[in-house]
Amino acid sequence: MKRIAPLGLRTRLIAAFLLVAAISAVTTATLTYQQARTAVLKQSQDTAVSTLRDQMETQPLDLPLTQAQLQRIVTELGKRGKPNPWNVFGEYGTLRASSTSAPTSTVVTEELRRKVAAHPHGAFQRVTDTAGRPYLAVGMPAVWLHNETREPTGLVVYATMPLATEGKTVDAMVEAAKRGAVPGLAIAVIPALLAARSVLRPVRDMRLAAQRLGLGRLDTRIEVRGSDELAGLARTFNETAGALEQSVAELREAEARARRFASDVSHELRTPLAGMLAVTEVLDEDAEHFDPDTAAALRLVSAETGKLAVLVEDLMEISRFDARAAELNLDDVDIAEAVRKSLERRHWDDERVHTDLPSQVRARLDSRRFDVVLANLVGNALRHGGAPVRVSVRTQPRPDGARLRIEVADSGPGIAPEVLPHIFDRFFKADAARTRSAGSGLGLAITLENVRLHGGTLTAANGPAGGALFTLDMPLEAQA
Repeated sequence: MKRIAPLGLRTRLIAAFLLVAAISAVTTATLTYQQARTAVLKQSQDTAVSTLRDQMETQPLDLPLTQAQLQRIVTELGKRGKPNPWNVFGEYGTLRASSTSAPTSTVVTEELRRKVAAHPHGAFQRVTDTAGRPYLAVGMPAVWLHNETREPTGLVVYATMPLATEGKTVDAMVEAAKRGAVPGLAIAVIPALLAARSVLRPVRDMRLAAQRLGLGRLDTRIEVRGSDELAGLARTFNETAGALEQSVAELREAEARARRFASDVSHELRTPLAGMLAVTEVLDEDAEHFDPDTAAALRLVSAETGKLAVLVEDLMEISRFDARAAELNLDDVDIAEAVRKSLERRHWDDERVHTDLPSQVRARLDSRRFDVVLANLVGNALRHGGAPVRVSVRTQPRPDGARLRIEVADSGPGIAPEVLPHIFDRFFKADAARTRSAGSGLGLAITLENVRLHGGTLTAANGPAGGALFTLDMPLEAQA
């Protein structure tokens, strides 16, 4: 089932505004219609009742009435209908007379007769005939006064008056209300748009400011307008952005100082280390001429000096990445040949490393940095995982260009789940999960930076058969 996209805030605001306007218009029109309808009908029925009562009171009666007398009375009354012409029906005992051709009317109901019998001043009722037309039926008894009391004479006159004119008046009012509602709603769109704009403008400004802030423009601020809740939100955003800008500036300054310190220390250490390495090489050659304890001490100093030299070189390299001074020197490289030479150079071309190297796979990359990547991955697998280490090379066609995929898998216990998220962190050593490392903790971090410099990715996981699995993915045509 296709999900309907949610409406925007502007649309919802305008819809809510128009809904309120529509409800208000309908409510007002309904109340106005009810009041006007009641007033129109009340005026008609009051006039009719009053007219019929006045005419009945002035009508001379000679009781008991004959059929001719009853007919004369209803005929005269039928000519005096107000405010609209009416039909008059008279009932006197068993006698019936009418100002029309029909002796009785279906509009005169039994309910109206009971009301007239209970009210000597008369009664009325609004009814609808069988054709659905509205009528006003008024019943008025003829009485005579006796000792200030109204005594019925037995004569009851009913007047039925169609309410077609009043109905037309009410229909005209309804039509006018309808015609006025549509332009009213159309006009209501204008203040709805203005209201939506006044609400959405600060929201839009805040969204754009948040986007700029996310892009690193920490000096972004919002213009505060007014003193409402949105203005308060804008002030809070500005205060937060200011505090964030200050904190980030302090962090950047501290990070810059740390980078400069590491770079300066590395540079300062290179010269004395070069002399120390030269001396330890000479001492290594003559160690066999010393007593065993002295020879062991010399070899220890030589090994630790070598580690210190590697650490300094790694610090120098990571400093270049931090300063964005690392450059690519691209060349057309045979991948299989580059892998074999890298392994031979470090004497790993024995049973400890198994390779799957298809021929005629060429890529444009920095051969020196590729050698560093491969050496770090294979060396890390041999030190922390275990032999045999498997190196496989593949190419993958992609819509955006062919990719080079290299997998380095070891035969060790694998990487602990809690270690995986930190495997490429600087100076991180998973001593609890792997064999104790003698490295600097920068090898994998430098490897990742070299891969990124080529526009590739490097991931670490555990292989399906156990052991750690590092997967390198980079374009065959790296851009300098």
